[in-house]
Amino acid sequence: MEIAALVSGGVDSSVTVYQLKEQGYNPTIFYIKIGMEDEHGYIDCPSEEDIEITTYIARKYGCKFEIVSLHKEYWENVVDYTIQSVKRGLTPNPDMMCNKLIKFGSFEEKYGRDFDKTSTGHYATTTEKDGKIYLSTAKDVVKDQTYFLGQINHLQVSKLMFPIGGLLKAEVRLIAAKEKLPSAERKDSQGICFLGKINYNDFIRRYLGEKEGKIVEFETGKIVGKHKGYWFHTIGQRKGLGLSGGPWFVVKKDIEQNVVYASSGYDPQTQYGKIVNLGAFDFITENPWGDIIEPFEVNFKIRHTPDFTKGTLEKIGDIYRIRSQEKIQGIAAGQFGVIYDNEKKICIGSGIIIGD
Repeated sequence: MEIAALVSGGVDSSVTVYQLKEQGYNPTIFYIKIGMEDEHGYIDCPSEEDIEITTYIARKYGCKFEIVSLHKEYWENVVDYTIQSVKRGLTPNPDMMCNKLIKFGSFEEKYGRDFDKTSTGHYATTTEKDGKIYLSTAKDVVKDQTYFLGQINHLQVSKLMFPIGGLLKAEVRLIAAKEKLPSAERKDSQGICFLGKINYNDFIRRYLGEKEGKIVEFETGKIVGKHKGYWFHTIGQRKGLGLSGGPWFVVKKDIEQNVVYASSGYDPQTQYGKIVNLGAFDFITENPWGDIIEPFEVNFKIRHTPDFTKGTLEKIGDIYRIRSQEKIQGIAAGQFGVIYDNEKKICIGSGIIIGD
């Protein structure tokens, strides 16, 4: 079997190569490069260190190695989506779009199509049932990354391999140390997919600039501070408001007037809700319920977290509505609601959270 292994230089994707070799495969390693040192004024984010480590991994395990550029596709798809979403007052999820459109989209169209499978260092698994492949959760519930994979489709998941999905992060670190891999002690990357070294607010500022506006207390209408643009703030946000007498939470935004509404206290009810409406819902492998008439019990997530929330899912017109069993904090339009089965095993699909 011919396998393309996406390796970034981090510990997870490095151990993925070891796992594949142990299983008798000889993968071709690909490093996806997004060069941002040109007209955008950024330094080259995928650092030389990443490429050095990936080159070392390829040599150590005797694998072919190719550096490929998906710069144009990334900026046209992920960056444009992020900027346009923020401009409309939404909270985007670039990582989900990056997985769907770049790692398993553009890469597949240009390079992956020549291989039987594509392997990544995601904490996820696949489950085969009745001849169909389903995206399923990882052994490590804290590191599980199925939320970020919630937008992929059946063709994509059918071709994916997740060699570390059955391991705990601690076990991955142990393997890396035993194999003397240079990434063994490396910290996990943070930030936007491929833009991990760039501050998110600096990134947004470059495209949308700053525009001073008021921060208003939601309950009283009292002006309590100023902000530099609604696009720097998201529903449920607690840090970065610069207000005293807090904590303060962002509970609403008026994008026409450039006003950010906030509530104070450790647990303001205004930051909680029980209804999550999902638009543009896509099932990854199949719709397990057919034409939904009655509400079905599901587990779901509205952000990347180890915890699932229980609720029911029903179809109302063109939207899918989640009714949560408990109040949930920070329901932000533009983010994704990802649905799982009752066993918290199969990732069924996802939709974009839409406002009232």
